[in-house]
Amino acid sequence: MFSKYDVIVVGAGHAGCEAAHAAATMGSEVLLITMNLQTIAQMSCNPAMGGVAKGQIVREIDALGGMSGIVSDETMIQFRMLNRSKGPAMWSPRCQSDRMEFALNWRDKLERNPKVSFWQEMVTDILVKDNIVYGVKTSLGLEIHAKTVVLTNGTFLNGKIHIGEKNFGGGRTGESAAFGITEKLVSLGFESGRMKTGTPPRVDGRTINYEAMQEQLGDENPEKFSYTDTPKLEKQNSCWISYTNLAVHEELRKGFDKSPMFNGRIKGLGPRYCPSVEDKINRFAEKDSHQIFLEPEGRTTIEMYVNGFSTSLPEDIQYNAIRKIPGFENVKLLRPGYAIEYDYFPPTQLKLTLETQRVENLFFAGQINGTTGYEEAGAQGLIAGINAHRKAHELSAFILKRDEAYIGVLIDDLVNKGTDEPYRMFTSRAEFRTILRQDNADIRLTKKGYEIGLASKERLDRVEEKIKNSEELIHKLETTKLSPEEINPYLTKINSSLLREKSTISSLIKRPEIGIKELEEGNVLVQAITNTYTKEQKEQAEIKIKYEKYIEKELLMAEKMAKLDEVKLNTEFDYMALKSLSIEARQKLTAAKPMNLGQASRISGVSPADISVLMLYLGR
Repeated sequence: MFSKYDVIVVGAGHAGCEAAHAAATMGSEVLLITMNLQTIAQMSCNPAMGGVAKGQIVREIDALGGMSGIVSDETMIQFRMLNRSKGPAMWSPRCQSDRMEFALNWRDKLERNPKVSFWQEMVTDILVKDNIVYGVKTSLGLEIHAKTVVLTNGTFLNGKIHIGEKNFGGGRTGESAAFGITEKLVSLGFESGRMKTGTPPRVDGRTINYEAMQEQLGDENPEKFSYTDTPKLEKQNSCWISYTNLAVHEELRKGFDKSPMFNGRIKGLGPRYCPSVEDKINRFAEKDSHQIFLEPEGRTTIEMYVNGFSTSLPEDIQYNAIRKIPGFENVKLLRPGYAIEYDYFPPTQLKLTLETQRVENLFFAGQINGTTGYEEAGAQGLIAGINAHRKAHELSAFILKRDEAYIGVLIDDLVNKGTDEPYRMFTSRAEFRTILRQDNADIRLTKKGYEIGLASKERLDRVEEKIKNSEELIHKLETTKLSPEEINPYLTKINSSLLREKSTISSLIKRPEIGIKELEEGNVLVQAITNTYTKEQKEQAEIKIKYEKYIEKELLMAEKMAKLDEVKLNTEFDYMALKSLSIEARQKLTAAKPMNLGQASRISGVSPADISVLMLYLGR
């Protein structure tokens, strides 16, 4: 019935889709097994892609030849570039997606790949001989063989859903949990644990009073994720902002005694940076309100996502509390929020390729590794799919380093630091974030994607043209001078310091209040120099000119970081007393008792800023 495949991918969420697409595009025969073909690439939680650091990951997936950026561009209904008021290392693209269109688009992409086959059933066992995986076994007893296997099981492994005092098995609302895989892996010697995540109630958009809320528009000139010619977003949907209040909090507290979070029924840890609304009220009791974002689930549906109101309280408590939020007074619920508890496997049991250390040719990607977020899952799926293909064809491993990509930071953190709570990517986790910007992901990674057979020649040609033209423009800006007479009238207009002698255009661009766009408005010579270059090429040139010194400092920092292992730490030091450290860092350092700064720098939750504090304390 089944031929032998090069790669079997178990699970068709964001990790599974990227893994299957990557391996098949590179030439492997792939079988994608899912319990439900109708929920491929389901956006189980919020209908959005990207965000702080996450947007950088989507750009990197795209640069390597993955599909998350393209699917996002083709199904987005709003786009915003976050953190524009900060430096470019912090700029992060984010979009609202049409949830149903996103899933359909992903499935269409996979179905158009002739090397991807599909099978709908639960996988209950992993076939292993002499610590080498050779296939999987399904609930019907079918044995399907492959050279490599990628597990991307999401929240389905022994998943349990909690709503108040009610709990039942499930991997997502309306879908059954997956059984058998955890037990087999544990029997093979793997360590497992439990984690928790949650989702808010969905509401009927027709019953919202939008006049009581603040409208959140998309960018006036929306950008996109992919470096390919995906369509430009023409018509955007709005999101809406409201706030909880003391009346909401009081109503929610009525259900605390029935909360599975507070009465001990949930054992797994939830995501630190995406807490439930009851957790926020409990942890931040001094706050009178918390922000709520109302997000459309699609262009045409009435279903709305209440971001910031994730909860597992009883449904009647949810209903009574949400109706006390301004704008929600007459709201109808479509479905309640819930928490879900599931099995994961500490990622310290993996290699940097995401192949397991205990069983050869077996790869893990996504929430099975203790992460949270579509973007983190997609990135792992991509790397696991690439390496599963390469292992099946006896090719060398593909590994991204910390100074090459946020994806490299993500996997290095997971494998070398591990995580005991759902891991989420932040810019603060990357010590080389000035280099790892969202605007240059193609420059950093497209050649690598092309060399392994994932990114197309067209992509490579495009990025080489971008590099050539931006460098050419930089040379022109560094060698062309403007006289005081040519530019001072404009500098006066914008309250910038006047020139006393001729200066290069690049020296003016280094001023914080001036960029290429401003100089184009103020000088015809600059217009003549830059008008043949694209917006993307001009942005690249400007960033490299403005932040040249910062980039140089980061490279020096990379050299210094290698010496951190030589700096010893007192294992009995009281980190809780060092208030200049972040709260998370104090907690993690106290628990880990690192022997040196290098070890401290690799502890999940200890940021480069925290290491700088320690270095200052040590007089270094």
